[in-house]
Amino acid sequence: MRSVLNGFKEFVLRGNAIDLAVGVVVGAAFTTLVTSLVDNFLNPLIGAIFGQPDFSSVWQWEIRGAYEGIDGEMVEPSVIAFGAILTAVINLLIVAAALYFFVVLPINRLSNLRKSGEEPEPEAPAEDVLLLQEIRDLLAAQSGRSTPNSPPSGPQA
Repeated sequence: MRSVLNGFKEFVLRGNAIDLAVGVVVGAAFTTLVTSLVDNFLNPLIGAIFGQPDFSSVWQWEIRGAYEGIDGEMVEPSVIAFGAILTAVINLLIVAAALYFFVVLPINRLSNLRKSGEEPEPEAPAEDVLLLQEIRDLLAAQSGRSTPNSPPSGPQA
């Protein structure tokens, strides 16, 4: 039981699980922000321009009218709502535009400002690259193969 709990603790504290959890929480926060922006700013603006912010009640095609069912209750008509589809497409475009102009564009601009002040890359390989090369050389030495950075092993002719 202790090994299961230790394994779970190791899994939760691993960077991937924490990064994923943070991403989900931040994504949920961005969802509420963008939904609020669309519902409280952009849709009223569209409503002021076009007369209504939602087209789901217009542009409908009624396939079958309302009728009385077997049990005597009225059955709703079958309707293809082109306006609802158009509203969903417009909302998708609004959300994409809001994310681009209010999130992606400022982050890209900030990233470009940071990059303009960066120093050039160091000429020596990074520390992790050196460590990976050492591991490769050790594994090759154990298996008896040669690596590009080490002399060939075994008898030579």
